[in-house]
Amino acid sequence: MRIGIAADHGAFALKCQLQDSLRTSGHEVLDFGAHALDMQDDYPDFVIPLARSVAVGEVERGIALCGSGVGASIAANKVPGVRAGLIHDVFSAHQGVEDDDMNVCCLGGKVIGTALAGELVQTFLASRFSGAERFRRRLAKIEAIEVR
Repeated sequence: MRIGIAADHGAFALKCQLQDSLRTSGHEVLDFGAHALDMQDDYPDFVIPLARSVAVGEVERGIALCGSGVGASIAANKVPGVRAGLIHDVFSAHQGVEDDDMNVCCLGGKVIGTALAGELVQTFLASRFSGAERFRRRLAKIEAIEVR
């Protein structure tokens, strides 16, 4: 799978570890930055280009990271076509994809450890949208808001 990843200083170390793990698992990883640890950087500078890449299909899924994951989630969800969720548990990692067709997983580098982050990312990537009518109906309502 072709995956995009982005992080600010708050999750830079986690991004580096996840990239290595994803590549070892055979995924192609497109890194949207940060490319060096800079305590003054801002997550929108990296998360917005990642989200745009997901929205146009350049990458199949995205992983957006910051200190808490909250800012990354807020930023990613400003891009039409992106359905980002803040994920810190396994249930949400698969349910967000299965029911809500989540395409960007947001994690907090200061909130979870690398082992859990790896498990959450693997669960997110292995999950598929169910396509059930009630979920498609709900997504259509969200898409209608985006086109306004």
